[in-house]
Amino acid sequence: MAILTKEEAQAILKKALGFSKADECEITLSGNNGGNIRYARNEVSTSGAEENLSLGVESRFGKRSGVATINEFDDKSLEKVIRRSEEIARLAPESPEYVPLLGPQKYITAKEHFDTTAKIDPAYRAEAAAKSIKAAADKGLTAAGFLEHYTSFVSKMNNKGLFAYHPSTIVDFSVTMRTEDGTGSGYVTQDFSDVSKLDTGKASEIAAQKAATSRNAKALEPGKYTVILEPAASIDLLQGMFRGLDQRNAEEGRSFLSKAGGKTKLGEKLVDERITVYSDPANPEIPGAPFAGDGRPREKTTWIEKGVVKNLSNSLFWAQKTGAKSLPSGGGMIMEGGSQSIEDMIKNTKRGILVTRLWYIRSVDPQTLLYTGLTRDGTFYIENGKIMYPVKNFRFNESPIIMLNNLEALGKPQRINGNLIPPMKVRDFTFTSLSDAV
Repeated sequence: MAILTKEEAQAILKKALGFSKADECEITLSGNNGGNIRYARNEVSTSGAEENLSLGVESRFGKRSGVATINEFDDKSLEKVIRRSEEIARLAPESPEYVPLLGPQKYITAKEHFDTTAKIDPAYRAEAAAKSIKAAADKGLTAAGFLEHYTSFVSKMNNKGLFAYHPSTIVDFSVTMRTEDGTGSGYVTQDFSDVSKLDTGKASEIAAQKAATSRNAKALEPGKYTVILEPAASIDLLQGMFRGLDQRNAEEGRSFLSKAGGKTKLGEKLVDERITVYSDPANPEIPGAPFAGDGRPREKTTWIEKGVVKNLSNSLFWAQKTGAKSLPSGGGMIMEGGSQSIEDMIKNTKRGILVTRLWYIRSVDPQTLLYTGLTRDGTFYIENGKIMYPVKNFRFNESPIIMLNNLEALGKPQRINGNLIPPMKVRDFTFTSLSDAV
């Protein structure tokens, strides 16, 4: 029962809403089923499946609201959860940020559900792990990986006339490979809505090659280097910037977009003019839900255009308070790039470092978006257009804002963590110390 059709979800929501006595009532019904497989030392260690279905109710009396959830769907249970939410609402204090629930909305069509992914079974998971383990064993390496997949839906209805429904699928795969002597390491991660695009064997070959060629790394002096960042290396830094494209944080002085007097950098040039970032739930490579958690429609939105901040997201309350356009966060982000491959970037680099991945990233200064962290799983020295040898990992201190102002080249965008991000070549990337970890 975890995955309901639009009609099945609508029927449950209507029945539950019929029990409501509140001024306003909104109900969210969501479910998922999926599975996973984990392996280490070239052997499967765990495999599992899960199924969840839940209903959440928000009832309101004036500016007071209460929320209750349940995972039983007979009439008695539905009425019980409605009554519980109403009881909580009557006891709650008034919300200083109350806004009325939305009425009927129009949503674009976004195809995020694929039968290929929905039909993944234990046999597929076992074969996917076997392909990855073989890629490691053939090169005398040890693999540790994880694959998980979900088929999900979310549906909302309220007594103001709103109804929304969206199904989705996702498969995530990652693997780390190590050499037997422990001096070399490689990594790859891929995620897709459509599992037919995933080949764990081919993906694992990338990690295997990284591991095999990263043995016995040499130490380089820390400092500022030209770097080629694969998408897995830049995504966590960039997501920090994407999440910060928020109007309220900027106006309240808590953001890299803040200016004195409650002003913001909206409309100002922030990064290199080659940077354009937008979201689009209908994009076929990273499709997403056409509505936000509060029911507001999501449409294609440009956040940064040719380096200029064009839009900031907000809550319904903040939009009404400030008179700004109501704009929910965009979900997956798309950063436009170029046509170069990573190999092309390497050929055009006189002296630099190729970074496979960054990890253990922590915020240092929210006002400048300064982060620190470590390189990992394949870091290589480039000279005169060729990879010369692996180097020991570094600790870095860097801001994505500074990074995107030191841009030299962009490659073809690739899907990573639900976003489309190009590999990028950046000058003066700051490495502060060495790390002995591989």
